[in-house]
Amino acid sequence: MRGIECKRGPGGLRCTAHRRVPSSAIPADFALPTSPAHTPSAAIPRSLIPPAVIPAKAGIQCLLPGRHREEAQRRWIPAFAGMTAVLLGLFAATATQAATPTASTGPAALFPPVAPAAPIASTAAPAPIATADTRAYDRIVDDVVARYRLPGLAVGVVEDGKVAYVRTVGETVAGSGHEITPQTLFKIASNSKAMTTALLGRLVDQGKLRWDDPVTKYLPPFRMHDPWVTANMRVADLLTHSSGLPEGGGDLMLWPEPNAFTRADIIHGLAYIKPGYSFRSQYQYDNLLYVVAGEVAAAAGGAPYETLMRREVFEPLGLSRCQVGAWDRDAVGDVAQPHGREHGRNVVVDADGAQIPAITSAAAGGIRCDLTDMLSWARNWLVPTPAQLAWLSPAQRQVLQSPHMLIPVSAQRRAWDNAHVMAYGYGWRMADVDGQWNVWHTGTLNGMYSMLSLLPDRRSGFVFLINGEADDARTVLGEMLTKHFTAPGEARDANWYADALEREARQRPAAARMPDTSSQRPATAAELAAWTGNYRDPWFGDVALCPRGDQVHFSAAKSPTLAGTVMRLGDRYLVHWDSGNLDAWLDFHPASGKQPVALRMAKLDPQGDFSSDYEDLDFQRTGSCRP
Repeated sequence: MRGIECKRGPGGLRCTAHRRVPSSAIPADFALPTSPAHTPSAAIPRSLIPPAVIPAKAGIQCLLPGRHREEAQRRWIPAFAGMTAVLLGLFAATATQAATPTASTGPAALFPPVAPAAPIASTAAPAPIATADTRAYDRIVDDVVARYRLPGLAVGVVEDGKVAYVRTVGETVAGSGHEITPQTLFKIASNSKAMTTALLGRLVDQGKLRWDDPVTKYLPPFRMHDPWVTANMRVADLLTHSSGLPEGGGDLMLWPEPNAFTRADIIHGLAYIKPGYSFRSQYQYDNLLYVVAGEVAAAAGGAPYETLMRREVFEPLGLSRCQVGAWDRDAVGDVAQPHGREHGRNVVVDADGAQIPAITSAAAGGIRCDLTDMLSWARNWLVPTPAQLAWLSPAQRQVLQSPHMLIPVSAQRRAWDNAHVMAYGYGWRMADVDGQWNVWHTGTLNGMYSMLSLLPDRRSGFVFLINGEADDARTVLGEMLTKHFTAPGEARDANWYADALEREARQRPAAARMPDTSSQRPATAAELAAWTGNYRDPWFGDVALCPRGDQVHFSAAKSPTLAGTVMRLGDRYLVHWDSGNLDAWLDFHPASGKQPVALRMAKLDPQGDFSSDYEDLDFQRTGSCRP
């Protein structure tokens, strides 16, 4: 087997790196030993390790273009070698500790097979059983809702394959009296990614697609900034956040909504987004390539992404409430609206109209589901029925939820969860938590937060959906629900975690905090006369900075909510958006030689959402404002 081959001997687990790089998908039958009684040798498939890691320099020479090799060998081989050792150690420890009388030496070494269980009904979750554990869940939920004053929440827990707890709190619209139910639709945001990768896995099972196929086989116009990367970008590379795109690179073509960017615009614009790091050398989260993956699915499947998602995922699994593409809000009914915090109150932001339009970002984060369907989705992974195993093969399930790109473990995760390794699969994150394997993902959109978390070895997990600003609330609720399984005797409560997050925020250096804008004032047209005009970025398109009365107004041609007034703060300029989006610094650079006046932007709040990727814009002035 290509990649790393490991054999257990008297001295422990010994692993050997092979030089050859595989040309196909992960073998379906890889195994790790789970006890001395099992086969004493096993191989970890090469795709479990990031392509730039194994085989060390030989792999780098094969995979990276010449100008990236030296940097990769100097910077990344030592770092990834250490993380690879940790990953291998975890695999070995997990294989030893997780032994059970019925353990398998096949793909179940990380995700053991389970006895088939009947799926829950697609229209209603089973009634929870009133036990001491459900009362413990109630305390967790009550504490988090009270601490963060959430407008609405739906949460469900699966224990040993069965739905053990369902709880809904609050309203679809704060103050409306319309209570959230298990059938209330929420935006699941980036939890859509796992549905997109499942769709791709279906196409692989059907022989219509291979993970190692070049992207250009399906999308000939596809281009990255580096021609070598374009030629070597596989379908799998679209899914692991290791393409070279900077974190959130190009996300301004997706959000804020509404905007006029199409999927064709994204495929065209990728060529102009400068890489933030070498191809396959590290993890940096992106969304655009999941949109591209959705278009690959459409090309391979012979139908639009939305049609395929309904036909290949929603319908076979009975996810009858999940929505993608265009739909009628009132005909579907029971739809939660996103909220923000304003003057201590929950207020609706980005409210839906009667007709929900199809959106460009669907494959990356545009699906909506209710709690009932999300619990069905979770159980499909934890306790798949024979029909569900026929829907998506065990081999492809293993591919999706295996580590493909290492993620650095944060100090917080190390301290809270005793985590040693973290990785990204295809649409899933994974890590060890208190010695147990955890597979999960989160979803974040303006005013909507979600989390789906699985503990495969326990056939357990949870999902929750929130219709409010809930960054810290999601962290705390997710941690408390996880600890219910992994560290049930832990004394820390929700307030302990919330206080810890607040302390961390207060301790950030001044450069990492939002500046005080209380002294800002509108910039005058006279003081900005040297900088006003029309500007163009090669992927974002045209913007105008033009006088409006005695002030200067910023407007983006394809993103109408990115419109606002230019302000002065000290000796710098910024744009304050009319819509309440994350404000941005404006830095002007004079013309030089043949280079026209240039404009660069940056987030006013360094901790702001990375999808406001102003830093990736490179505007050049193209002309003067019209009189």
